[in-house]
Amino acid sequence: MKNILPKQLLLVWLLVYSCLYSCKKEADVTPGGKDTTTTTNPVFNIDQLTDTYASISAYEYRYKWGPYNTHDPSIIKEGDYYYCYSTDAGYGITVPAGIQVRRSKDLVDWQFVGWVFDGLPAKGSAFITQNGGTPFQSLWAPYIIKVGSEFRLYYSLSSAVPRLSVIGLATATSPTGPWTEKGLVVTSLNTTTIQTNAIDPTVLIDQQGQHWMYYGSAWDGIYILKLNATTGLAANTSSKGTRVAQRGFTGGVVNGNIEGPEIIYNSTFKKYYLFIAYDWLETKYNVRVGRSDSPEGPFLDFNGNDMNLEQDNIPMIVAPYKFNGHSGWQGTSHCSVFQTGDQFYMAHQGRPGIDKYFMVLHVRKMFWTEDGWPVVSPERYAATEQTTIANSELAGEWEQITLNYQVVPGYSAEQVSPDFQTSVLVKLNADGTINDASDNKWAYTAPWLSLTQNSVTTKVYVERGRDWENKKACLVFTGLDANGKAIWGKK
Repeated sequence: MKNILPKQLLLVWLLVYSCLYSCKKEADVTPGGKDTTTTTNPVFNIDQLTDTYASISAYEYRYKWGPYNTHDPSIIKEGDYYYCYSTDAGYGITVPAGIQVRRSKDLVDWQFVGWVFDGLPAKGSAFITQNGGTPFQSLWAPYIIKVGSEFRLYYSLSSAVPRLSVIGLATATSPTGPWTEKGLVVTSLNTTTIQTNAIDPTVLIDQQGQHWMYYGSAWDGIYILKLNATTGLAANTSSKGTRVAQRGFTGGVVNGNIEGPEIIYNSTFKKYYLFIAYDWLETKYNVRVGRSDSPEGPFLDFNGNDMNLEQDNIPMIVAPYKFNGHSGWQGTSHCSVFQTGDQFYMAHQGRPGIDKYFMVLHVRKMFWTEDGWPVVSPERYAATEQTTIANSELAGEWEQITLNYQVVPGYSAEQVSPDFQTSVLVKLNADGTINDASDNKWAYTAPWLSLTQNSVTTKVYVERGRDWENKKACLVFTGLDANGKAIWGKK
C-alpha cells in the first residue's frame, strides 16, 4: 500500500479521536473508576427507542443508555445474555476510560453494565509513554472471545503520535470480570517501517485449532498475526504479521480508510469470511466482505479479486441508507459478526442523518445467498416472530434500496457527505408483474423472492421484521444482484 504523508495522517488521527466525542449539547463529565452503582433499569418499550438521545447522554444517565453511545461493538453470548463491549465514546461528554459493557437477553433491550477497566491498562499506557507519546484517555475497538473457560478481551490504545498504538489482552473467568491485564499482543511505532496501525483487533480459531488475529487501520491496511493458542498473545513477539487487505487509489490518493476487520468461518460453505470497514467513520462508513478457503487468504471478493491488491472490493453489504420519511443512517460499519445456533447476526454503530454525532447500536440478522455470500436485513433486529408469509402479502408497494457507491478519495475533509442510498417505490402486482412492465416478473418460493427485470433475475431473502422508521410490523428482503450490489426492500 502506498505511503500516506505523516502530516495528513496525524490530522486524520486527531480527528478520529475527537470525532468519538461530540463537542455539543452536554458539558464534559469525567468520573473516575469502574462503575459499581446499583440501579434499577427502566421498563423497556421498543417504541420509546429514538434516533437521538441528548437528554440522557450524560454519564449520570448511563443506566438509560441502552443501545446509545455505542461505537465499535463486539458481542458474545454467555448463558442467557449477550454481552456487548465497545469503544469509550459518548455524545457531548467525556466518558471514563475502560471499555463500555452492556448486556441483553434478546439483542433489543440493552442494559448498561459498566466498564472492563478502572482506567487505562498499565502495560499499554506504559508502551506509549516510553515511546514519546501520551495515550488517549479512551480505549477503542475491543474484541471479546471465549477460549475454554477463559474470556479474552483485546483492546486498542492509541495516541496523537502517528501510528503509536498497541493492542493488549486482558482475561477473566466471567464476562463482567474482574479482568487481569496479560500483556501486549502487537504494537506499532512512528517510524519509516511499512506496517499498519495496531488497533481494531478480531480473533479467529480456525478449523485446525490455530488462533489468528486480524487487525489494522489506515497505513498499510489489514494484517493477520499468528497467536499462541495457550496465552492469546503473539506466537512470535517480534512479528507484526502480514497484510491481507488494502484499499485502492485514485489519482495517487487513497480511496478512503480501511479498518475494523471481522472474521468468521461458515461451516456450511466451508469458507472464512473477512469483513472490513471502508471510509470515514462519521459519514461514508460501510462494510465490505471477501472470502477464502484458508484463514491466511487470499480473500477474494464477489468478482474473484484478491482483497490484498490496490483496488476496492465488493460486495458492500451495509452502507449509509435512507428510507422514506427518515433522516437516514450513516457511519454504518465496524461490525461484529456472531452466531447463535444456525443464525448469524451483524452488529455495528449507526449515526442518524439528523446529527452524525449520535452513536446507536444496530443489530441485524444475517442471511446467506445460495452461492455463499452474506447479506443482512435492511432493518434492525427486533425479535419479530417469524410466521409463514403468503404470496398475497408480497403484492403491493415496496421501498427498495440498491446499495450503490461513489468513490471519494481521502478522509474526513473529503468524505463530508454520507452518500445516502435512498429508497425508490417498486410495485409487485398481484398478477406477478413488476411496476407497469408486463415482461418484468416476480415469483416467490419461501423464503426466496425472485425479481426479474430487463431479463435479469435477482433472488432476495424475505422475512418479517420491524419498520423502525414507522414503528410497525413489515416485510423485508435482502440479497445481491448479478453485479454483487446489495438490494434491500421493505413493505
